Amino acid sequence: MRILAVIPARAGSKGIPNKNIRIIGGKPLIYYSIRNALASKYITDTVVTTDSDAVRIIAGQMGASVRIRDERLCQDDVTLDAVIDDAVDRSVDWDYVVTMQPTSPTLEVDTLDRAIAYAIEQGLDTLISAINAPHLSWGEKDGKKVPNYKERLNRQYLPPCYLETGAFVISKASVVTPRTRIGEKVDVFEVSEKEAIDVDTFEDLQMVAAALCQKKVAIYVNGNNKRGIGHIYRALELADEFYSKPDIYYDLNQTDPSVFGQTTHTLIPVNGIGELFERCREEQYDILINDILSTTIDYMIGLKAVLPKAKIVNFEDDGEGILKADLVFNALYSESDLPQVRAGEKYYIAGKTFLMYNPIRIRDRVERVFVAFGGADPKNYSDRILAIAAKEEYKDVHFTVVLGRAKQNVEQLMEYNQHPNIEVLHDVANMPELMTRCDMAVTSRGRTGYELALLGIPSIAMAQNAREERHGFVSNENGFTYIGLDPADEIIESNLKMYLGLSKESRQRFQDKLLSHDLRGGRRRVMGLIENL
Repeated sequence: MRILAVIPARAGSKGIPNKNIRIIGGKPLIYYSIRNALASKYITDTVVTTDSDAVRIIAGQMGASVRIRDERLCQDDVTLDAVIDDAVDRSVDWDYVVTMQPTSPTLEVDTLDRAIAYAIEQGLDTLISAINAPHLSWGEKDGKKVPNYKERLNRQYLPPCYLETGAFVISKASVVTPRTRIGEKVDVFEVSEKEAIDVDTFEDLQMVAAALCQKKVAIYVNGNNKRGIGHIYRALELADEFYSKPDIYYDLNQTDPSVFGQTTHTLIPVNGIGELFERCREEQYDILINDILSTTIDYMIGLKAVLPKAKIVNFEDDGEGILKADLVFNALYSESDLPQVRAGEKYYIAGKTFLMYNPIRIRDRVERVFVAFGGADPKNYSDRILAIAAKEEYKDVHFTVVLGRAKQNVEQLMEYNQHPNIEVLHDVANMPELMTRCDMAVTSRGRTGYELALLGIPSIAMAQNAREERHGFVSNENGFTYIGLDPADEIIESNLKMYLGLSKESRQRFQDKLLSHDLRGGRRRVMGLIENL
């Protein structure tokens, strides 16, 4: 079977000068349609019809034939049918002629091949690329604007409305004439929205550049009661920063999928590192992000072996694997001597909802106390604070205690809700709303500390483990009162009493220190560094 691809590309584009040879994604715009035609398993010959020397050179270098178009076929009023017919060598017994526009660079060769196969199987005279875009629309009748529908319905319930994309027109050679490429038996072939972009305007050009330069991203993250689930929260925040939908992997032996909460991100369980490596080998990501607390040299070597072209980014990594990473962010630590490591609070990624809230106003006295120890609270600090709050002497102070998704004894602690001054909540959706109602907080030395600092809430902090003891930001010099790892109940209570008795002026000084750090710009800094890898 002989199938000819004809790619029309004249020089005289007025809306976007030199449109067909503009460099997008490192290649001229016309490169993508020529590449698809040459890569197709059905197309046997490819010809570019043009009056442009630059297009002629590009096509020739890529291995396509070139038809120098007569000047009479380069005028604005000449139909594309005539141009295509002129490029068809009638001495060859062609079966099909495929018109491929250079202005549709996002078309995938697999889509093109499926369309050609469909046209052949169905015995079609013509098959046109289209996108199904049903909308409520209006027309005109007798000089009046009238609806093109009988009933207003949501888009998903509207009848199909196929719009031609220009990516391809597949025609039997026998129906191609100077006046038409449309035969009697016609169908449309639906393509994706991404593949439907047709470059007519500079806005289209920007969309194409974004689509062609879009990086394929994966995130590997684990979280549980022992490790904490701050990694999970951060991974979901990171996933929202890309203009694509990253694949989020987790080890089903380490992470219960429930810790991800309600998310529409793509979650992929793997049974150990071997399966993760196999998936990465198949997918060939451009960027892989690790948020798994600690990586080894062997793990990173294995990852780079299956993803030789990828950039590897690690978060909060305290393992030797950072030596093999392209970029490491350690917001919880204050400094690093390694050039690929960015350390310190300016790389903290604040949750989106937190950025919508202003710092609290310091009131005359402490009336409400916020208590949260992350998603797991392995030291059961929440239990200890609740036991203190239940004492008679604190009956005039309201305690809001939030238990995370991975907390073990939630039902038992919920019984504290019987006390009128205690509110125990589990896995809440809007943390900043609860935080900003309070005057002070008690927390651990992880992610929640940053959130409280961003909102300017004076806080007592304690470490959950030896690793948290090394976290630098939640410290006395930065505006917190840090009381160490596993402090005695009397130390916790004495510091609580101290805060409850602090003057407004003293708490204002704490807040001023907390707000002196730029925690709101971390997302922008982190994503800028990742995108420029």
